[in-house]
Amino acid sequence: MNLRFLQVTTLFFALAPLSKTFAQSLTALKTEYLVNPIGLDNPSPRFTWQMNDTSQGAKQTAYRILLDTDSASLVKANAKLWNTGWVKSDNNLVIYSGHPLKPFTKYFWRVDIADGGQKKSNKTYIASFETGIMKMQNWQGAWISDTENTQLKPAPYFRKTFTANKKIRSARAYIAAAGLYELSINGKKIGNHRMDPMYTRFDRRTLYVTYDVTNAISQGKNAIGVLLGNGWYNHQSTAVWYFDRAPWRNRPAFCLDLRITYEDGTTETIKSGKEWKTALSPIIFNSIYTAEHYDARLEKAGWNMPNFDDTAWKNVIYRSAPSKNIVAQAMHPIRNVEEIASKSLRKFNDTTYVFDLGRNISGVSKITVSGPAGTVIKLKHGERLYANGHVDISNIDAHYRPTDDTDPFQTDILILNGKREQSFMPHFNYKGFQYVEVSSSAPIELKKENLLGYFMHSDVPVMGDVKSSEPIINKIYYATNNSYLSNLFGYPTDCPQREKNGWTGDAQIAIETGLYGFDGITIYEKWLADHRDEQQPNGVLPSIIPTDGWGYEWGNGPDWTSTIAIIPWNVYLFYGDKKLLADCYENIRRYVNHINETYPTGLTTWGLGDWIPVKSKSPVELTSTCYYYADVVILAKAAKILGKNDDYEKYTAQAKKIKDAFNAKYLNKEKGIYHTGTQTEMSVPLYWKIVPEESIALVAENLAKRVEADNFHLDVGLLGTKAILNALSENGYNDIAYKVAAQKTYPSWGWWMENGATTLYENWPIDAKSDISMNHIMFGEIGAWLYKSPGGIKPDETQPGFKHVILDPHIMEGLNSFEASHIGPYGKIVSAWKRINNGIRYDITIPANSTATINLPLTRGMDNYINGKLNNTGKIDLVAGKYVIEHKAGK
Repeated sequence: MNLRFLQVTTLFFALAPLSKTFAQSLTALKTEYLVNPIGLDNPSPRFTWQMNDTSQGAKQTAYRILLDTDSASLVKANAKLWNTGWVKSDNNLVIYSGHPLKPFTKYFWRVDIADGGQKKSNKTYIASFETGIMKMQNWQGAWISDTENTQLKPAPYFRKTFTANKKIRSARAYIAAAGLYELSINGKKIGNHRMDPMYTRFDRRTLYVTYDVTNAISQGKNAIGVLLGNGWYNHQSTAVWYFDRAPWRNRPAFCLDLRITYEDGTTETIKSGKEWKTALSPIIFNSIYTAEHYDARLEKAGWNMPNFDDTAWKNVIYRSAPSKNIVAQAMHPIRNVEEIASKSLRKFNDTTYVFDLGRNISGVSKITVSGPAGTVIKLKHGERLYANGHVDISNIDAHYRPTDDTDPFQTDILILNGKREQSFMPHFNYKGFQYVEVSSSAPIELKKENLLGYFMHSDVPVMGDVKSSEPIINKIYYATNNSYLSNLFGYPTDCPQREKNGWTGDAQIAIETGLYGFDGITIYEKWLADHRDEQQPNGVLPSIIPTDGWGYEWGNGPDWTSTIAIIPWNVYLFYGDKKLLADCYENIRRYVNHINETYPTGLTTWGLGDWIPVKSKSPVELTSTCYYYADVVILAKAAKILGKNDDYEKYTAQAKKIKDAFNAKYLNKEKGIYHTGTQTEMSVPLYWKIVPEESIALVAENLAKRVEADNFHLDVGLLGTKAILNALSENGYNDIAYKVAAQKTYPSWGWWMENGATTLYENWPIDAKSDISMNHIMFGEIGAWLYKSPGGIKPDETQPGFKHVILDPHIMEGLNSFEASHIGPYGKIVSAWKRINNGIRYDITIPANSTATINLPLTRGMDNYINGKLNNTGKIDLVAGKYVIEHKAGK
């Protein structure tokens, strides 16, 4: 059935509820987008919540927030530190403005709301947060290390004993590191994080993490243990990015304050200093880029226990802090999120085995094995196999430049101690892999159960889902999410094996895919702070962030480093929070001004262009100028939002200048064709809305014709991939967009799936000779497109954060049903449709305290029924609630 969407007059619509009205309640109370966080530095934290009310038209009309250090006083609504009083507002994002917050303090906050009937919540909702160090002068510990020797390979242990003579009320450990660490108390690892602290430009900003260690400490004698890893700080592996020459490079170091509060109200801080002892650990080598080597014969049993004899250990040395800016790591941490059993095992002989996890992941493997002392076991991790069944890493070690053979790529090395069956999992490394080839210097017996995989990534909550009647679409969506998460490690990366670099172009392409699917604001706020750390005074940003200095001369430009504008803008659209936009405003302005000064005509040739295209190559000037235009448009909008009216006028005029110059050079207005009319050349201007209003229809028509001439297959690179499906769908060619999206032959996403992919690849041909990582997110816009086009869920920039939801679901030839859901700041949005005998049924959910506008088809001989009532209006405003809408043959 060919269903057309028509523009008609808006009509307000509200109906009686489908089901029984429930009393409103509150949920998802968060501080700084985290649930009951500890260790915050922000003196003005943000509070958010959601109204949980399924009744039709449910909305908040007022709120009240109370804050105190005593939760009992909040129950009585008797807050001493902050009481907003009743504020008539439907806001569910409020910034703290009470008495100044103190460090090392736990605060409780309560929120009450009134609904549309002025009924106030009758239950008390209380959440908490805890401040951390807050100011540099509050640190008591010293920065310590074991040596200044950056070439020393083994990872160091550190330990200290102390006695807690009184009953403990609470205890917090604050630890900052140059490198990576694992913290333990009395023999037990603290927390379930991996790879802390997150990677930053170490000499400009260092992160610390806070742990609640109350239950780890005993009254009496205790021991603290710290194991340090290199991470990106002391990069010893040699590759083309030169991280081994980083200006900050040194032997890892750390600073720790363990603050104990006793029952009598007194406090004591156990801190890092000269009284600590150090020794080398069994981790004889660790590289975040390659692997980890572990000699179990060197284990020091009980090294982090109180009664361990450390008389043979060495004294520590003092070190200066890596930076003068040590701040809280307030974000979702990296974890071992999913344990994956081996799917199969192939035994070549009694010293060689290959395990297959059945899917490509980022993370680590864990082997459990026994054998004679001194047996050397190598675990080689890769994404594919040679024809003979052995692991092939030739597609992912392309940029590695080893100086010898002691540090094999993605190959952990374990030396057994012969004492018992032992397990090994790397501490300070992760890899990209599906297969693990285990080879040993002596015979060992392995079964499939002896090796597990752990999918590691920033543990961001899932916020979206897509379900389709077409299996290939479901596989593409699954693979897209796998690649997105595989490339989220406190910053967005390009691939988890060959580079692990924060390539800006990949991240700007995937921003919407990430925000529809996951709660990533804490990661992006951290990464944009990395941008601000890296930006040169003239506005230039590097192509990889963070960086040691590589990338200022190659790979950057508007098509890549537009992250500085595109990501804050999308966070604003998805969360309705302008903080990141405000934090980055001057950086965006400086960046835009640099381009304007360097390219005064309005056209810029700065950039990489449409990276890794199928066959057609587009001018860099065409694509980069479109991104430059997008940056200036975002800057103008941000200026208006932030009340900078002079800048708004200035950059609005600058955007027009760019648009006019671009179209004068590249648009054949009579024919409606940009340049030579390739898919990228047509779709990128459409997507970034630089096409003159009067030419949009003809350009879109010609794009559709070009795609049809290309047999509904892709002929784009990275930048074209971002644009192509959206440019078609947004301009009336939904069926053509779907044909491209659901293709199963080369070149297409489906072609990868048909050939066994569980992640997205870096290149369209699976037998390419270069650029053939099998876990890249750079072609991942299709994930967002599924939400926006067949799902039809879009934020409204005039009411961001899905305060008002734009619903424009597209019924596509070849699909029988589709469902998209997204949990926005107000709750869960659902847009689902399926074909029924005589038409289409839609199931829509709009969360409380938000509204929506839906575009419905108007077709001759068909009627629209909303919750059973006839309504033949194409564009309809909906209040919060659940709706069943049927588009079916008229009676």
